[in-house]
Amino acid sequence: MGSMSQTRALKNYRKRLNQRGMARFEVLGLSTDRELIRSLARRLAENCPEAQEIRASVGQVPPVRAKGAAFWRHCARSPLVGADLDLVRSTYRWPKG
Repeated sequence: MGSMSQTRALKNYRKRLNQRGMARFEVLGLSTDRELIRSLARRLAENCPEAQEIRASVGQVPPVRAKGAAFWRHCARSPLVGADLDLVRSTYRWPKG
């Protein structure tokens, strides 16, 4: 990390944040959205009536599901689930020449 004083300063800073009910966290997003996310976080941290409106609006956005989840759910509903199928794939070799 750094020197002992830097470590202590960081620990104290995080403790003060925690006492105010704040938490640091990291999110992934497009670099073009950086300022948008930062301004949104600042507004939410103010905890004013406008922040409550923002929370209500953002709370209406449906959550993002993991990629591929729909595919696996579809596979799980297949009538072939549990069937003892021997699915061996034959290989075809193209003739040389």
